[in-house]
Amino acid sequence: MATKPYTAPVDDEQAIEDYLDSIENQFDQAQADEDAEPGEPMEPMTEENLESIVAGQLQDAVRYIDLEIGGARALATSYYRGDPLGDEEEGRSRVISMDVRDTVIALMPQLMRIFFSSENVVEYVPETPEQVPMAKQATDYANYIVQRDNDGFGILYAAFKDALVRKKGFVKFWWDEKVDVKTEDYTGLDDDALTLLMSDNDPDIELQIVASYPAPGIGPQLDPETGAELPPPMFHDVRIKRRITKGRVSVEALPPEEFIIDRRARSLKDAVVVAHRSMKTVSELVAMGYDEDEMRQFVTSNELDTNIEYITRQPLARAVGGFDSFNPALGRVLYLECYAKVDYDGDGIAELRKVCMAGPSFKLLHHEPVDYMPFATFDCDPEPHAFFGLSTADVTMDIQRIKTHLLRGMLDSMAQTINPRTAVVEGQVNIDDVLNNEVGAIIRQRAPGMVAMLETPFVGQPALTGLDYMDNVKEARTGMSKASMGLDPDALQSTTKAAVAATISSSQGQVELLARILAEGMKQLFKGILYLIVKHQDKPRIIKLRNNWVAMDPRTWNANMDVTVNVALGTGTAEQKLAALQMVAAKQEQILQIAGPSNPMVTVGQYVNTLRQMVELAGFKDSSKYYNPLPVDFSLPPPEPKPTPEEMLAQVQADAIRADIEKKAAELQIKRENDYMVDARERERIAQDGVLKRYELELKYQTDINDQAMQRDVAMASAQTQRLAQVEQAMVNGMTQPPAAPEGAL
Repeated sequence: MATKPYTAPVDDEQAIEDYLDSIENQFDQAQADEDAEPGEPMEPMTEENLESIVAGQLQDAVRYIDLEIGGARALATSYYRGDPLGDEEEGRSRVISMDVRDTVIALMPQLMRIFFSSENVVEYVPETPEQVPMAKQATDYANYIVQRDNDGFGILYAAFKDALVRKKGFVKFWWDEKVDVKTEDYTGLDDDALTLLMSDNDPDIELQIVASYPAPGIGPQLDPETGAELPPPMFHDVRIKRRITKGRVSVEALPPEEFIIDRRARSLKDAVVVAHRSMKTVSELVAMGYDEDEMRQFVTSNELDTNIEYITRQPLARAVGGFDSFNPALGRVLYLECYAKVDYDGDGIAELRKVCMAGPSFKLLHHEPVDYMPFATFDCDPEPHAFFGLSTADVTMDIQRIKTHLLRGMLDSMAQTINPRTAVVEGQVNIDDVLNNEVGAIIRQRAPGMVAMLETPFVGQPALTGLDYMDNVKEARTGMSKASMGLDPDALQSTTKAAVAATISSSQGQVELLARILAEGMKQLFKGILYLIVKHQDKPRIIKLRNNWVAMDPRTWNANMDVTVNVALGTGTAEQKLAALQMVAAKQEQILQIAGPSNPMVTVGQYVNTLRQMVELAGFKDSSKYYNPLPVDFSLPPPEPKPTPEEMLAQVQADAIRADIEKKAAELQIKRENDYMVDARERERIAQDGVLKRYELELKYQTDINDQAMQRDVAMASAQTQRLAQVEQAMVNGMTQPPAAPEGAL
């Protein structure tokens, strides 16, 4: 199949001239270095030399990506989309066999399940025992950044699919300082509140007085000292604009055509130049700190809109006519963020520098030394000693093409068998009747036999055998089959359990290997995230992990920790691992029951780790909802020693003596209370008897007694009775001093 011709984004003659100029500048620089005396230090590089060297490297790298790699990736994308092959014939079948897409779509669920079913696919490895808690916390934080701060699932899904279809997936990560502007309105503030707000000297807070007006309902007031009339108090409506700066790690899946690398590179580490090219608007570049007038001179045609990969992937998004002239702020500029190894300081050693360029001629905008490249690459089938390997599409495109032709031939044969061709004698048959496909229609002919059906036998049966053979070839190349997904009835019926397990395991071997290779890209991504948060995050951040709020402060973490991958090979399916862990858990329970929790073989922490691993294999991502994590060396506190028989007998005797004392004290208390009540009743009776006798004397001797005196006597008798009662109560309670007598009591 012939591919579509590629249209270069810039004029070929101008590009060649620029390329030759850059080569000449590089040659002049190299000649000047050779002419230097031995031992004499080389001169530092000028910005003009830096621009010419990097521009020359970029010219060659862009040609390599666009003309050699881009065409192959565009062809793979076309096969994945099921686009026509270009050899279709009018009146024949145009069906397309979607083998590339079917294989990729069958692989994606297994890969995403491997990378997102467990709690942590990759983990940081501590270098010392003291770094174990730090490594665990860093692992949790990095996973939180990927999956919560960014769309981790969508990013990795795009990277994996690019690796399966377009040779390699690319992910970029960087520290992004975002500024959020919030506006707050306050009404009815008095002068004191306004002064308090204006005393805040925070440069990120902008205060604006919207309106000032006299306080309603308050008349004129006078100065208490001078008597002069004071102005009425004022109320103010205020608008406050707050600029909140947040630093976060941003992760993005790059379109393959936006990633540039030199043709001799074997990996990111030994690449001479690596770049990310993209179309940015003038507004975006101004927000990044560039001058608006300078950026407008680089507004050209949309270079990447004519890229063959971009057009093949989304043909309807190709810009036919732009409206940038009507909205200058949205004019698009080709912007390149390059990472090149150059000897800028003239010490004879090439250092990594970040060089920012704009426009098709690669005009230098900014450069600075850096110590890392913010890219992670994901391979499908890496080729040793080469940067680009093969993809799943590369090894299935020929199968799709062969199966497409077989399907077309089989369908054409079936169509001719069902609808055979008709032979007529010219001039002896009504042609309109012959062309009428109505059921039961009459064909008018001048004589019998003027119309005959040309019987065509069906010859598509051999094509079915060819299709099955090509499916077997595809299975051998990719490892994807019905058996690997547990759907092949021939492999699952009338077969022993061991044979079924062996069939599925062998089919899944290539999928596990593919996942393990993709996990190397995860290692690059997580190492970059750890470096960024340790370097840029300057204060703790509170996040929610496992229903707990945790403070993440990476300032004390080790940024050079290695990353290990939890995607293993040859360990069986999840069901087999779960069955093995169930057996391990049963043995651990048996040992803990027989030897106790302090035995030297199994600790409670190891048993909890087994249970947590079983929960994760069952498909539950957060095992902390069911079992709290414990350290491996965790052990229960020793039980209290049992008392001896002598100690138990002494305790029983002491309890009996204590109970007897408490019983006697209670009986004595009851007796005292009873005696007190009897004595109180007796005194009350005597007092009442005295009152009655006085009344009897009055009646007997006709003597007048002063009512006040009588009431006083009654009150004194009642007070005396109360006094005696209080003394008795004090004696019952064990008081050493009786309470003071009330005023007027005897």
